[in-house]
Amino acid sequence: MSLATQLRVIVHQVQGMDNLGSIARVMTNFGFTDLWVTDPVTRDFADAQRMAVHSAHILAGMHVRDTLAEALGEVVYVVGTTSREDAQTRLKLEPEAAVHRLWELSARGRVALLLGGERRGLSDEELAHCDDVVVIPTRPEQPSMNLAQAAAVMLYLASRVGPTPLPALELPPLAHHRVLEVLEAKMRETLGGVGYLNPQQEDLVLRELVAALKRSRLTQREAELWVNAFKHLARATAATPLDRGQ
Repeated sequence: MSLATQLRVIVHQVQGMDNLGSIARVMTNFGFTDLWVTDPVTRDFADAQRMAVHSAHILAGMHVRDTLAEALGEVVYVVGTTSREDAQTRLKLEPEAAVHRLWELSARGRVALLLGGERRGLSDEELAHCDDVVVIPTRPEQPSMNLAQAAAVMLYLASRVGPTPLPALELPPLAHHRVLEVLEAKMRETLGGVGYLNPQQEDLVLRELVAALKRSRLTQREAELWVNAFKHLARATAATPLDRGQ
């Protein structure tokens, strides 16, 4: 399968219908069809049609969800765009590297490009859903790009990668984001229950632990094994309360 059939374009918290229509048009320009919108400011998408020249089919087939997690359910890899230099302490990919990674991992399942939001960009919490983040280099006097412009850059590059070759080996499917969300919840419950996480700032360490697991490219089975391991740990620690005073 090609990247065009495996790539999901997710637009988070869209406000401007001109932007949404332009993104639909760009998707048609470069052969992509799978558009998802999450937590939109409005659900009146009529004005998007004006900019979606020859792309009404993209808007007609668009999926709308309340949360980002819903759009990432069966996705195995997601890259988010940002212009923020302070966006977490993580490596930021160049656009070409991000597209190559999307192409490479599309052989193992559905992949996603996450765009948004228009006013403030993606927050740290939203970027935490991403396996990698990408920054499109721009001039210092104008460090940010319009949402539709960013989509155009990324989708143009994605269209140039070419069809995904058949893998040399039969590779197991990568873990769906839905399973990774369950794993993170179990880790939070278990590690918080034994006092490992600081209740005031539990996300700081937890996100690093989860990010390390994501970088390992867990398979679906491996992620399920981790979930079951933390379920057993949670039950064991609940049955045998720890003396945290020692």
